[in-house]
Amino acid sequence: MSTASPTLNVMIRAVRRAARALVRDFGEVENLQVSMKSAGDFVSKADIRAEQILREELLGARPAYGWLGEEGGETPGRDPTRRWIVDPLDGTSNFLHGIPHWAISVALEHKGEIVAGVVYDPAKDEMFTAEKGAGAWLNDRRIRASGRRDLIECLFATGVPFAASADLPSTLADLARLMPHCAGVRRFGSAALDLAWVAAGRYDGFWERGLNRWDIAAGLLLVQEAGGLSASLTGQPVLASGAVVAANPQVFDRLRAILLAAEPSRATRG
Repeated sequence: MSTASPTLNVMIRAVRRAARALVRDFGEVENLQVSMKSAGDFVSKADIRAEQILREELLGARPAYGWLGEEGGETPGRDPTRRWIVDPLDGTSNFLHGIPHWAISVALEHKGEIVAGVVYDPAKDEMFTAEKGAGAWLNDRRIRASGRRDLIECLFATGVPFAASADLPSTLADLARLMPHCAGVRRFGSAALDLAWVAAGRYDGFWERGLNRWDIAAGLLLVQEAGGLSASLTGQPVLASGAVVAANPQVFDRLRAILLAAEPSRATRG
């Protein structure tokens, strides 16, 4: 993005530095898979190290801003209107198993609204960026949500809960209602990248429950700036809901209606 603001350049520099550390750790974790426990411990440390790097870079450049990170929790800033929202490693299970599909997600919130976002996929060197009102970009190329109109031609993405999650029955019901009407559903394991791929037109839509702000903050701005739509599946504000749907404008309403078919009282757009 040739016209990135100074703040967005700070974000890009921060994620690139954190990515270098994670790429080194990714090479090491593949050698630890013989013992899943030691591999898991290693990834936890890699996660924490990456967040420390991001914190150092982002707060070093903007020390008055607040902080909300997956590992470090929330820290108020001297400027109560701005905070960083950070996921240092989205797709931890993929990382743990040596699957090269994971990302760093950083968003800047101003007065409750996301105004800048970066989702970086180091394995593919794909940097997704967006600023409010300036469009969405993949590296130096402008991206837009897809224009597909027929559900049967659409490819969607979701996350399937694991380990007896309370959201599993709802997700399985979603799949049963949606899959007869579309070209397929993918489960790649990184909500941040799923949203970035909706913005890039690779997926026509995405939904998932049980998410945190740091999973979706940057990705939702990417979708918005690429011309897509997003909403909650609960009637709450989308960032706070933890249950989101995003899609191109042509299929958004139909996708959301299918997902809410069992819960018609929740059909008001969030």
